[in-house]
Amino acid sequence: TDAKRDELLAANKAMADDALRVLALASRTYDAVPDDCSPEALEHDLVFCGLSGMIDPVRPEVTQAIVEAKEAGIRPVMITGDHIDTAVAIAKELGIIEASQAITGAQLDKISDEEFKDKVTEYSVYARVQPEHKARIVDAWKKRGNIVAMTGDGVNDAPSIKRADIGVGMGITGTDVTKNVADMVLADDNFATIINAVEEGRRIYDNIRKVIQFLLSANIAEVLSVFVATMVGFT
Repeated sequence: TDAKRDELLAANKAMADDALRVLALASRTYDAVPDDCSPEALEHDLVFCGLSGMIDPVRPEVTQAIVEAKEAGIRPVMITGDHIDTAVAIAKELGIIEASQAITGAQLDKISDEEFKDKVTEYSVYARVQPEHKARIVDAWKKRGNIVAMTGDGVNDAPSIKRADIGVGMGITGTDVTKNVADMVLADDNFATIINAVEEGRRIYDNIRKVIQFLLSANIAEVLSVFVATMVGFT
C-alpha cells in the first residue's frame, strides 16, 4: 500500500541520514529454476524482506584535517556515488558542509556549463555522480581560476584526476590506471596526508623565498660596489 511504501521510504531516509549506506533486500520463490535468469525476467513481483544499513567509518584524523584545510584556504569538496542523504550526513559529520550545499548528478545534468561555473562555489557535496560529472566539477573550478587537486582510486576517477592541476592517486586501493595518470600517489590512502603534504610544501616554498631575500639583501651592497667601481674605472 502507499502507506506501507511511505513507511519504508521514511525508514530508508532515517538510515541514510544516519550516514548509513542502505541496501534493500527482497525475495521471490520458484518451484523450479526458471529458463530465463536475466534480471529483466527475475526482478519483478518481489517480496520485500527488509533494509540493511552499512557504514564506512570516517577515519578519526580526517575531521581535524578538514579543519586545517579550511584554515589554510583549501576548499574540501566531496564527490561520491552514495545517496545524497548519506553523503550529506557524512559531510556534516566531517564539517565539510553546515547547510544544504549538496547536489546530485541528475540535477547537475540540468545545469549548463556556463551556469555551473557561476554556481560551483555553492556546492560542497556531489552525490550519485558519473565520471563525466567529476570532470565537469574540475573544469568549473579551474575556469574560476582556482588550483584544483582531485583524488580518487577507481578507473572512473582517472579522467578527472588527469584533468585536475594536481591529480592524487591512492597507493593501496587505487587502480593502476589511476596511479599512472596521477601527479602524486598517497602511500597510505589517507586524506590527512594530503594536508600534511600541503603544509610541508608551503614550508619549503617559504624557506626558498626567505633564502632568496637573504641572498639579495646580503649581496646587494657587494654588487653595487663592484658596479660603481667598474663605472668609475670606465670614466
